[in-house]
Amino acid sequence: MKHITIIAPDGQTNLGTVACIAGAYEIFTRANEYHKENGGKELFKIEIAGITQSTNLASGLFSVKTHAHISEIGKTNLIIIPSLGSSYEKAQKGNVGIVDWITKQYKNGAEIATMCSGTFMLASAGLLDGKNCSTHWNYADKFRALFPNVNLQTNELITDENGIYTNGGAYSFLNLTLYLVEKYYDRQTAIFCSKVFQIEMDRQSQSPFIIFKGQKQHGDEMVQEAQAYIESQLTKKISMESLSSKFSIGRRNFDRRFIKATGNTPIEYVQRVKVEAAKKSFETTRKTINEVMYEVGYSDLKAFREIFRRFTGVSPLAYRNKYNKEATV
Repeated sequence: MKHITIIAPDGQTNLGTVACIAGAYEIFTRANEYHKENGGKELFKIEIAGITQSTNLASGLFSVKTHAHISEIGKTNLIIIPSLGSSYEKAQKGNVGIVDWITKQYKNGAEIATMCSGTFMLASAGLLDGKNCSTHWNYADKFRALFPNVNLQTNELITDENGIYTNGGAYSFLNLTLYLVEKYYDRQTAIFCSKVFQIEMDRQSQSPFIIFKGQKQHGDEMVQEAQAYIESQLTKKISMESLSSKFSIGRRNFDRRFIKATGNTPIEYVQRVKVEAAKKSFETTRKTINEVMYEVGYSDLKAFREIFRRFTGVSPLAYRNKYNKEATV
């Protein structure tokens, strides 16, 4: 029988941590039962492990009794890291022993799955350097600043690379768990769990859920001014050449500084600002697709649809129908 270890972090946890631990444990336990009921056998021993016998979570609101101390687990096949609290640096310091154990297990062949902001713990071990990963879109800027050697893919709901799985934010950990059930058991077991727990199968992107705020926690005043200008010219078409000349800098250097500060090219930034404004309009008004398109400075419906889909994963009409009940009446 193989082994799954669900980590109970020491401190710096939140309610999401509780949900990840409980959800992963319940779904894998049910997958085991289903597999056994259909002529197979239990594939995994599932244990919650940490560095204490009982771990307080979410500021003491909940506590979880661990099955084992991590030092008692000599070999495991899959490690699941739940989401963490917002003070990631403190979370890393408080879980040094766990991080060291995870690193050792990975080198010995274990696979690792991180949920939401649990990616910070894995990245702090250096195991994500040079690899693709995902995390909650709201933590993207902080993650990039702390771990510049990791290829963060915020649009991806799940990444799967070299025995390391990561996923996007909040309760999308359910989609990652279902993905792992299919990979470790089979498709039929995953479909069964999908139906029992009512989790949508095969979700691939967190793009429709992203709220673009723009990376502004940087020290480049020129780029901050450029960002403010872009956001104030929502209805207009902005020439990148005229924008760079506005700040008395060559286009090439302007692009380089903008990308370094924000993670987006100036053109991408303009597009994302416009798409975010369009999303808000679709959510809160009964305006037509064309009206919103003109409102955010586009005149070509095909181009608007393509750009909108690129950043949200869905068409403008599908987005409006999903988030605005009044507009569909």
